[in-house]
Amino acid sequence: MIHSSRWWGTERAGLADLKRRVGKFSERHQRGIRFAVNRGLALVLTGYVEGDVIRHTEIFASLRALDLRFGHVVTVLEETGIFEDDSEPSFEGRLAERLEGLAPGIRSETERWTRVLRDGGPRSFPRREGTVWLSLNRVRPALLEWSNRYDHLREVNRDDVLTYVKTLHGRQRHDQLVALRSLFTRAKRNGLIFRSPTSRIKVGQYEYAVLQPLVPAQVDRSVAAATTPATRLILALAAVHAARVAQIATLMLDDIDLGNRRLAIAGRVRPLDDLTLKLLLDRLEHRRNRWPDTANLHLLINNRTANTTSRASNHWISAPMRGQDATPEKRRVNRRLEEAMVKGPDPLHLAQVLGLDEKTAMRYADSARAPLEQAAETGPVS
Repeated sequence: MIHSSRWWGTERAGLADLKRRVGKFSERHQRGIRFAVNRGLALVLTGYVEGDVIRHTEIFASLRALDLRFGHVVTVLEETGIFEDDSEPSFEGRLAERLEGLAPGIRSETERWTRVLRDGGPRSFPRREGTVWLSLNRVRPALLEWSNRYDHLREVNRDDVLTYVKTLHGRQRHDQLVALRSLFTRAKRNGLIFRSPTSRIKVGQYEYAVLQPLVPAQVDRSVAAATTPATRLILALAAVHAARVAQIATLMLDDIDLGNRRLAIAGRVRPLDDLTLKLLLDRLEHRRNRWPDTANLHLLINNRTANTTSRASNHWISAPMRGQDATPEKRRVNRRLEEAMVKGPDPLHLAQVLGLDEKTAMRYADSARAPLEQAAETGPVS
């Protein structure tokens, strides 16, 4: 067994600051975490000399093999300035994997396009990483097929695109053609091609299914499943304020104005209703009792993020409602649909009140119009 005394009692110069930071770390964490971190530091600091740098690739495997809280150990080492993260970013590994099998000339331009999607450019905003992978996955089947006979993206012509999209239908055709158009447009801007082979190929408008409201039994089951202050607040933010999971995860304490009963979600200030106000106060009290010394300013934190300044993951936000018919996302959609049914299917009203774009507002208005017209035709039951 590795004992922390192997380094804790060391009088070697340069470790005084590390000991002080470990002391502060210990004050904020439970005994089990403190013990694991001390063991981890004992392992990585064996043979350490002032001026040395401790690298990710040198300690990751050994700490993980002994389940010694790699993230917490790194946090302490980073604070002292002796840690270097030389690991390959996950984005790079995943990108190389998805570009595998493409011809060199197709691969290089596809890689450039993918990086512009992620990082943005002079005429484009950066996309979320999930959107980047989704776009790349959509163009990959066509690019793999063309790589069997072409070496460069400029060799792909209009007939190749038409032949490929004939094998697709519905949403799949729509999404892949939109992604291919984005790729070839970027290649044209970079001077790789003179004309996009996707030009004048109609994408077509995808016909969305009519949205259906949740039934009371589904809503009741989701409410019963929300057993913690955090889950109840998440459900209220989705059901009352139509907030997305990602928007809930990024809410900060500064977004709450309890005195004026206001809440800012994604830059839009909304009045605080009685239910959300009560659930907010419950969650804030729980937060103060559970993590009184946390430096994390996000509204919703957990055991992992309380020791950092990062937001909780979308998975953690939505996990308690998994398996329910009325998930936070469905409650958000249902809130928008209720607004359209109660106030009338007016796209302008929906756009103003809920902050929707034109197409989304029209979709909710169309979905609300069908049951309203059906109710009008049926009339009251005598």
